[in-house]
Amino acid sequence: MSEPKSPTPTPGDTYKGWLFKWTNYIKGYQRRWFVLSNGLLSYYRTQAEMGHTCRGTINLATANIAVEDSCNFVISNGGAQTYHLKASSEVERQRWITALELAKAKAVQMQAESDDSGDDFPAVSPNSGQGGDCRNTEIQSTLRTLNSKVEDLATCNDLIVKHGSALQRSLSELEGLRVAVDMGEKVKQVTERATLFRITSNAMINACRDFLSMAQSHSKRWQKALQTEREQRIRLEETLEQLAKQHNHLERAFRGATVLPPSFSNPALGNKGGVSGKADASDEDDDNEFFDAMEEPAEFITVPADPKYHRRSGSNISGISSETGTDDQSVNFDELSLASNPESPQPLELEPVRQRRTRIPDKPNYYLNLWSIMKNCIGKELSKIPMPVNFNEPLSMLQRLSEDLEYYELLDKAAKSHSSLEQMCYVAAFTVSSYSTTVHRTGKPFNPLLGETFELDRHRECGYRSLCEQVSHHPPAAAHYAFSEKGWTLRQEITLASKFRGKYLSIMPLGSIQCIFEKSNNHYSWKKVTTTVHNIIVGKLWIDQSGEIDVVNHKTGDRCHLKFAPYSYFSRDVPRKVTGVVTDKDGKAHYVLSGTWDEKMEFSKIMQSSKGENGTEGKQRTVYQTLKAKEIWRKNPLPEGAENMYYFSSLALTLNEPEEGVAPTDSRRRPDQRLMEEGHWDEANAEKQRLEEKQRSTRREREREAVKAASSPEEADAKEPAPASSEISDESGHPDTYQALWFEKMDDPVSGETLHIYKGGYWEAKEQGNWDMCPDVF
Repeated sequence: MSEPKSPTPTPGDTYKGWLFKWTNYIKGYQRRWFVLSNGLLSYYRTQAEMGHTCRGTINLATANIAVEDSCNFVISNGGAQTYHLKASSEVERQRWITALELAKAKAVQMQAESDDSGDDFPAVSPNSGQGGDCRNTEIQSTLRTLNSKVEDLATCNDLIVKHGSALQRSLSELEGLRVAVDMGEKVKQVTERATLFRITSNAMINACRDFLSMAQSHSKRWQKALQTEREQRIRLEETLEQLAKQHNHLERAFRGATVLPPSFSNPALGNKGGVSGKADASDEDDDNEFFDAMEEPAEFITVPADPKYHRRSGSNISGISSETGTDDQSVNFDELSLASNPESPQPLELEPVRQRRTRIPDKPNYYLNLWSIMKNCIGKELSKIPMPVNFNEPLSMLQRLSEDLEYYELLDKAAKSHSSLEQMCYVAAFTVSSYSTTVHRTGKPFNPLLGETFELDRHRECGYRSLCEQVSHHPPAAAHYAFSEKGWTLRQEITLASKFRGKYLSIMPLGSIQCIFEKSNNHYSWKKVTTTVHNIIVGKLWIDQSGEIDVVNHKTGDRCHLKFAPYSYFSRDVPRKVTGVVTDKDGKAHYVLSGTWDEKMEFSKIMQSSKGENGTEGKQRTVYQTLKAKEIWRKNPLPEGAENMYYFSSLALTLNEPEEGVAPTDSRRRPDQRLMEEGHWDEANAEKQRLEEKQRSTRREREREAVKAASSPEEADAKEPAPASSEISDESGHPDTYQALWFEKMDDPVSGETLHIYKGGYWEAKEQGNWDMCPDVF
């Protein structure tokens, strides 16, 4: 990197040099040539472009300059433009910061003089060639005068310190005199020094008065310049927002007119697969691309609470008005207890039964012609596409569901909570944590075979046991049940609806997740958001989560509304942002959650709420006064070499580890998955086709038996249809009479939902080693 000369405070200078500028998540930081001149910072790809092509310019008069670390700094003008820059060294960064600060000060002064000249001075004729020179001369004269006054203040301050010290020494000597002859001389010396101190103090007072007078005379211009700049920034933001909306609408209209599927107008598609009309329209709309999504305005904003709340947060705060967000049942609740829970005893360290593995074979680098496979799959259901294992990771969907328990400690802490609102914060953080493993996991899990199971027994290490079973194949549905000795139970039934749209793949999980706590009998339920895999054909694959989640406590009526913001080029927020508000049954907010689904979540206790100004969409936003944010969850670091092991977490590395005593239907015994993990992908593809054909043959045999039974005289006379829990119709309309082995479909009286619930017997069969009832899946 070239070493530009050190900036000097002289007006009209130019500062140039190389810096690294952040471009995007694919290219990262790129080397660019930056030029600082006349209060404007411009950049070019090369020095040769300076004469004809400028890549971007930011006005420092309205910019904010912030230092991030030893080499990185950020320049932003309020949201319209933000430059993330990195210098080659700390010295180089400091040179740029000094030059930028000087240029910003000059730009602000010039802007103030320019804005105020029309009001306080006679207009200058456009034909007058001396108008600009007069304004510049006045600006420089004002700056020189102010600098001179500041220097006078500094000089007077030094003299006061000097003479004050001398006066103090003389007084000390005067106190120590014993001979009366020397008294007169010392008194005379003290008087002289006191006179010098008085003269210097008067000079200091006069200099301060002159400086204050001059500053007040120019304050009107500075205030007017600041107000004008604010109005310009607001107008610019509104203009940019309108342009972005127009661009997005035009793009949607163009795509809708050219590539809209013929089936879009078919109303019969509205409820296919049990998806609501709104969700189906979102799915079928081919222009719903998350990387072009518009940033929605924030529903609320948070500000630091008044200091009086910090002083009183640990004491009785029942005197706060009804608008505050304090829980009446926990008025003495200390905010820090939510993060550390010091009142509850810490879990005992349990010795693990076995040493779990920390590595799997590295992923081989096999070439595959992706387009030759994908070109015939556009618009089809993902579960109906024959996919080679090259697109997979050596785990099944049942094992991926079990990965939701990686941060089981959050549920352990929630089970110890005495406040339902506090418990809601932990449950909401657990909901977000289940997505942290997906940020780099672009591989597709194996579709479980009908009747396939997976157990995760961590009773000795972590205090919980988990069981999953594939209970349906068309549509594919998996049931999951987990219980812990710490007092919580988790159950879920997930059906995946997925569409491949050429450039991206949308995965919509259907079904609900429920969590029940034994001690409080609180019953929570929520649903998952949409997962989108981008750049399926060209470019680097990346995953985004978007949508909204409502975590509901059916016993108390408490609710947490979580919003997963989709990635957008127009957003000023951090990527993968998640925000949420915890409210009670009356709708009063108590906590604010914020963070990212791939890193951490924080919470803030709300002390007071009020209605703020209207946002860009005309909606009135709520302003929450909160205490300092505390971290409630943070993602565990990936193991060393994770990039070569499918980006598996420490828990994921152990999920497919062979174990003795598991059921013959367990995913660990699946041969194609095992072959892929060991790096034998050709053999894995052949085994995968064999298993899929075996599953089709088994289903056809089951259908023939069902038709034969239905045609018997006893069945022919029956008018009542079979119960919903006993039959599942596939896409051909034939009933699939498969009965889940460990789960039973029933209605949940609390949430009112119908799902497969664990009926017991698995762990008892494992203890006895009796698996005779298990079907032949593999």
